[in-house]
Amino acid sequence: MIRPEARTQIFRYREAIIGIGVAGLGLWWAIGSLGLLKWMGVALALIGAAILWQGLQRARIRVGSGGVGVVQIDERQVIYLAPIGGGFASLDLVHEISVARDMAGLPVWRFRSGMELLTIPVAAEGSEQLFDAMSVLPDVDIPAAISAVNAAIDGQGDDRVVIWSRKVVPLH
Repeated sequence: MIRPEARTQIFRYREAIIGIGVAGLGLWWAIGSLGLLKWMGVALALIGAAILWQGLQRARIRVGSGGVGVVQIDERQVIYLAPIGGGFASLDLVHEISVARDMAGLPVWRFRSGMELLTIPVAAEGSEQLFDAMSVLPDVDIPAAISAVNAAIDGQGDDRVVIWSRKVVPLH
């Protein structure tokens, strides 16, 4: 009944649509009720607005599909399971995160910690979890990450964009 392109867009914006519904219900209670239900409506409207904002942020992320491997996040550990080139990186030890292109020109995430480099295809299953994992890092530029990933998927933009790097404090 629904065109595949429309279904894809609805699925992409599903959290934002839920946020609109929750905020709308909250506003209806806040405007049309008295007493405790009015204040519950205000709280529900604020929660709906937060869900809407988060849903719009996630909808901006286009990760593609069909990439090699699976990404898992477990307590600040980024784990990439793949037949060739899998590995893991601890967010506590990573000192640089960037979006780059591999030898085939496909966009990849690069997590550098010391001499180790973990390379994860942007289209790997579960790679959208990386945005949530990176959000705990101080001064991470999530909008730049979204722009870099989207530009790399479109085949545009720089060959390598640094999203985050750890600030080194001299010992002297």
